[in-house]
Amino acid sequence: MINPITQWLIPKRSLALAEACLIGLVSGLSAVLLKHSIGWLGSWRLQASVILPPSFALPAFGLCLGLLCGFLIEFLASEATGSGVPQIKGALARFPIAMNLRVAAVKLVSTILSLAAGMTMGRQGPTVHIGAALAAQLTRWVPTSPDHRRQMIAAGAGAGLAAGFNAPLASVAFIFEELLPDLSSITLGSAIIASFIGAVVSRLLGGGTLELNRELSNFDHTSFSALEIPFYLLLGVLAGLLAALFNQGILSSLNFYDRLKLSLPLRIGIAGMLGGCIVALLPDQFHNNSGLRELLITDDIGWKFTSLAFVVYFLLTIIAYGSGAPGGLFHPSLVLGSALGYLVGIGQYHLLGLGVPITYALAGMGAFFSAVSKVPITAIVIVFEMTTDFDLVLPLMITCVVSYLVADQLAKGSLYQRLLERKGYSLPQVKVDKRTLAGLKASDIMQRRVETLGSQMTLDQAIQTFSNSSHRGFPVVAQGKLVGIITQEDIAKNRDRLPGNTPIKEVMTPQPITVRHNDTLSHVLYILNRYKLNRLPVLENRKLVGIITFSDIIRAEANQLSGEKEQLGPSPDPSYGVYYTRAPATGSGRMLVPLANPQSAPVLLEIATAIGQVHDYELECLQVIPISRSSSPAQTAVDTTKSRRLLRKAERLGRRREIPVHTQIRASHDTAQAILETIKQRHINMILMGWKGGPSNSPNQIFGNIIDTLIRQAPCDLVLLKLPQGQEVVDDVKSANYSPLAKTWKRWLIPIAGGPNSRRALQLIPILATLAKAEQIVVTQVFNPQAGEPVMTSLEKATYFLKQQLKGISNVVSIPIRSYSVSDALIRLAKAQKHDVVVIGASREGLLEQAIHGNIPEAIARGVDSTVILVREALH
Repeated sequence: MINPITQWLIPKRSLALAEACLIGLVSGLSAVLLKHSIGWLGSWRLQASVILPPSFALPAFGLCLGLLCGFLIEFLASEATGSGVPQIKGALARFPIAMNLRVAAVKLVSTILSLAAGMTMGRQGPTVHIGAALAAQLTRWVPTSPDHRRQMIAAGAGAGLAAGFNAPLASVAFIFEELLPDLSSITLGSAIIASFIGAVVSRLLGGGTLELNRELSNFDHTSFSALEIPFYLLLGVLAGLLAALFNQGILSSLNFYDRLKLSLPLRIGIAGMLGGCIVALLPDQFHNNSGLRELLITDDIGWKFTSLAFVVYFLLTIIAYGSGAPGGLFHPSLVLGSALGYLVGIGQYHLLGLGVPITYALAGMGAFFSAVSKVPITAIVIVFEMTTDFDLVLPLMITCVVSYLVADQLAKGSLYQRLLERKGYSLPQVKVDKRTLAGLKASDIMQRRVETLGSQMTLDQAIQTFSNSSHRGFPVVAQGKLVGIITQEDIAKNRDRLPGNTPIKEVMTPQPITVRHNDTLSHVLYILNRYKLNRLPVLENRKLVGIITFSDIIRAEANQLSGEKEQLGPSPDPSYGVYYTRAPATGSGRMLVPLANPQSAPVLLEIATAIGQVHDYELECLQVIPISRSSSPAQTAVDTTKSRRLLRKAERLGRRREIPVHTQIRASHDTAQAILETIKQRHINMILMGWKGGPSNSPNQIFGNIIDTLIRQAPCDLVLLKLPQGQEVVDDVKSANYSPLAKTWKRWLIPIAGGPNSRRALQLIPILATLAKAEQIVVTQVFNPQAGEPVMTSLEKATYFLKQQLKGISNVVSIPIRSYSVSDALIRLAKAQKHDVVVIGASREGLLEQAIHGNIPEAIARGVDSTVILVREALH
C-alpha cells in the first residue's frame, strides 16, 4: 500500500497540467517585464547618445551598466551568466546546477542591465532560463518526484521561449529537440500548455494582439521557384560554415577572457565599453540593437550596409558573450542569418532576376539559427510562426537542413552542450528503454566482472585455476584483447596428451564468437541458439567488457515476469552523484584519485599533484559511499560531512599547487562500478588509488574485489599505492614546494622486466623521486640461474634513463640477481638494503594471474614492509 506522502509524489496528469498553466503565466509575465524594462532603460542610452557625443555616451553606458551587471552576478548568483540554455541542459541531466527563484531574479535584472548597456545579444535566451528557474522553484514549493521536476523545468523553458518569440509551436519543438527528448504524454501536454499560455500572456501584455508577428509578415510578397534551389543550397552551405566559425569564436572568446584572469564585473564592463566604442563609430542605425533585425528584413538598405552589419554583429556578439554577460544567442543568430540571406538574395537577383531578397533574408534567419543551435526543426517552425507565410516552408527546409548538416560535420554536438562541457559537465548518453525484454541490450544483462586467463598461461596453471573455480570456461586474452575461450572440455581432451607447460593458446578455441555491448537481446539469443553456445563474450571497441550465459537471460526474464522492472539484468544500479565541485577545465588530461582512507589521502594527493604538474593533468577526487543493495542510490539519503571535509583538503592542495581539482561524492552499490562509471564520464587518463595490502577475502581474488575489477576493466593507466603498516603522513603543508614524503622515501628499489608496463613505471619514477628527494635508486632484474649468460640490455637501458633524468638528485645503481624465485629474491633484497619504496610495473594478466607459485607482484607487495607502487599501463 502506498503511503499518502508517496502518493502525493506520484505525478498526476491533472496536477501537471495545473502546474503548467501557472508556469506559463509566470514565465509570460517575466518575459513582458524583461522586454519593457530593457526598452525603458535602453531608451536612456539612446537619448544620451543624442544629447551627448556618442563616442562618450555609448562607452560610458556600456562600462557602468556592465560593471553593475557583473557585480550583481558575482555576488548573488554566478549561474546567471550567458544565455542560460547550458545551465538548463545541465539541470535536466541532474547535475548540481542551481535553478531557483534567486537565479531567476538575478538573471532578470542582470539581463536588463547588460542589454540596456548595448550588448549585441538577445533577451530570448534569458527568458528561457528565467522560465525554467521559476518552474524549478515551483516544484520545490509543491513536493514532486525528480522526473516530474525535470518535466516542469522543461515546460518552464518552453514557456520562456514562447513568450520571447511569440512562437509556442517552436518552443515545444525546442524542448524535444534540444532539452528533453521525452515523448511521455505528461511532458508533451505540460510543454504545450505552458508554451501556449506564455505566448498569450506575452502577446496581450506586450502591446500586441493574439495575431502573430505582423511586423515580420506585412511584406509585399515572397516567392520561390525551382530555379532558385541552387542559391538556397548555397545559402545553407554558407550559413553552416559561418555558424561553425561563429560557435568556435564564442568558445575562443570565453577561453581568452579566462586567460586574462579578470573578475566578472571587469570582464563585462570592458566588453560593454569596447562595444560602445565600436558602435559609436558606426551609423546611427546600429545604436538600437533590438530594431536591427527588422531593419535588415523590411527595408531596402543595400548590400554595403548589410555586409557591415553582418561583420560588426558577428564580432560584437563574440566579444559580449565571451565576457560572461547575460544574454542569448537566438537573436544574434537571426540577425546574422537575415543579413547573410539578404546578401545571397541580392546576388541571385542580379544574376537571374528571380525572386526577392526578402525571401532569402527570412530563409537565412532559419538557416543560421539551425546551424548555431543544431535545432533544424525549431528553426523552420520559428520563422514560419513569425511570418505565417507558406511560401517560405520549402526555402526554410532546404536552407535549415543543409546548414545543420554542414555545421554538424565541422563540429559535432550543439554549442550549448560544448558550453556545458567547458564547466566540467558531460551529458550522459540517452539510455535504452528497459521496461520490456525487447528493450534490453547485451550490456544490460551481461556479467561485468569477467575472470580471464592470459594466453601464455600454461596448461598446469589453467588446471589449477579451474579446480579453484566453479566456472566451466574462461575467456583468454592477450595484450588486453580477446583471443579465445578455453573450457573444461578443452582441458579434458588435452591434459593427458600434452605436457603441463604447454601454453593454453595451443588448446583454446581461437577467434570465439562474440557480440557487441549494444546488440539487442534478440540478437544475443539468436547467436546462442544458432551456434549452440553456453557463454558469449561481450566486446566494446574490441575490448572484453562482459560475458553472457543463459542463466543471465533467465534471470532477466524472471525479473520481468515478477514485475521487478527496475532490476532487469544482474548488474547493480548506476551510482548516483550526490555532491560535485568543478574547477576550470584547463588541463590536457585528468587523473582520478579515489579517496577512502584519511590516513593515506595526503600521500595520494602529494603524488597526484606531482604527476599532474608534469603531465598537465587535472585532478578528479572521488569519494564513494557504499549503500545497501536493497536501496536505490538515487533515493537513499547519505551523510557527506566527512567526505566533503576530505575533499576540501584536496581542493586546498590543488590551489597551492595551481592544479585544477574537481571533486565528487557518489552513492553506489558497488565501489568499483562507481569508479568505472566516473572513468567513462570524466574521460580519465590515469587512476591513482590506495590499497591496504591485506589478505583477499576469496581464493579467486588476488588484490581484493575492487582492485581486481579495476585492474581487469579500467581502460586507463592504473597506479596502486600500498603504505607500510602504521605509517602516517602529516598533511600540514606550509608551502607549495614542501613535501612530507621527503622524510620517509629515501631508498628506492625498481625491479624491471623490459615490458611496456616496466617502461610506464620508469616514466613515473623521476617525478616521484624528485618529489621525495630520493637519495638512492636501485634498478634490478632477476635472471634464471639456468638461463645461461643473462641479457642485460633492459637493465642497462633503464639505469641509463634514470641516471639522465635524476642527475644531481639521486644516486642510481643497477644490481642483477640470479634466482629461481623472482618474488623471493626481490623481497630479500628490499629487506636487506632497507628500501623505503618498491615500484613494480606489471600487465593486467600478470597482476591477475594466479599461478601455482603465487602472484609475483602481489607476493612482493605483501612480503615487504616498504611502500609499494604498482603500475599497470592503459589497456590497448
